[in-house]
Amino acid sequence: MIDFELTDEQRSIQALAHEFAEREMRPVAAEHDRTGEFPLEVCRKAYEAGLLAGSVPQEYGGSGLSALDCTILREELAWGCAGISTAMGAVELACTPVRLAGTAAQKREFLGQVTAEFGLASYALTEPDTGSDVAAITTRAVPHGDEYVLNGAKRWITGAAFARWLVVFASTDPDKRGHGLSAFIVPRDTPGLSVPRKEDMMGQRASATCEVLLEDVRVPAANLLGSEGAGFKIAMETFNWTRPGVASAAVGLARSAMEHAVGYASERHSFGQPIGQHQAVQLMLANMDVSIAAARHLVRHAAWLADRGRRNSREAARAKAFAGDMVMAVTTDALQVFGGAGYSRDYPMEKLMRDAKIFQIYEGTSEIQRLIIARDLLAQDRA
Repeated sequence: MIDFELTDEQRSIQALAHEFAEREMRPVAAEHDRTGEFPLEVCRKAYEAGLLAGSVPQEYGGSGLSALDCTILREELAWGCAGISTAMGAVELACTPVRLAGTAAQKREFLGQVTAEFGLASYALTEPDTGSDVAAITTRAVPHGDEYVLNGAKRWITGAAFARWLVVFASTDPDKRGHGLSAFIVPRDTPGLSVPRKEDMMGQRASATCEVLLEDVRVPAANLLGSEGAGFKIAMETFNWTRPGVASAAVGLARSAMEHAVGYASERHSFGQPIGQHQAVQLMLANMDVSIAAARHLVRHAAWLADRGRRNSREAARAKAFAGDMVMAVTTDALQVFGGAGYSRDYPMEKLMRDAKIFQIYEGTSEIQRLIIARDLLAQDRA
């Protein structure tokens, strides 16, 4: 049966997240964007409100939210501020591989560290020279007794300076490329792990995107996720879960941009009437609404499949690709509705447009999403 109605519990999640975004995020969003300061206190309040790491099962102290629940929550938080939402979402991204591939002991220890009390975590996959080519990761993990010794560098790691632990992907067998990739849980205070700098980003500046260096970092073998060589599969399964959430954040940002544009079109007058009465502006607003609604449906379908344990890699890629391109188009048109005012920092549009661009890049570029879709199509054709 197809049912598009949210449950009472999902409406409660939506209302809670929306109220939090309006009360705690929007009032400080511009200042965090200006300074680039990490929103630690906002994250702390989100933890107290039960809005961090929502998918962690209740047995490990979490809320046990479904993938669909998480997309509903993430849309509202990104409506408040996409940058602060990304800072909060990094915890979910880091917890997901532990939840999917961790042992019961790993889940109790590390998921418990971000549920029993306030704590953050990060996901360290990307490297300076690899980007979307995950199989080409050069960070090495060499077994040494009952430990692994990690050496390498990671880049574009959200919130790493504030994390209690990181999921770090490293090669245990470089000759096997992707099949030699493994994943490790690495406490932030492990000797040899450093966060030397924070990137000066164009948008989503509150998310504290960092460089991470690993120099002879010793990690207990007990911190290996899954088995040696399982890292690539873990990373891809993680993205199948989290990409709908990222796409839903794009929906939230786009919705905010459209609401600002509708408000401005109702107030700003030209040629003796509100500009919203001009057909050219009406068509832009209508296109925004159609695109946002279409993206939301793609998001929720991909999450719905994940909740049922069904394969959703193509659907997650569809949602991420469409929503990433959609939010860039919507913010561009919304800024156009504002005209010259939209280009000024006195109005919200220039921040929203800067925040939008990264949705076409992180957690797999729009081009990578299309490659995933195309390869899946071709594989089915060969079958």
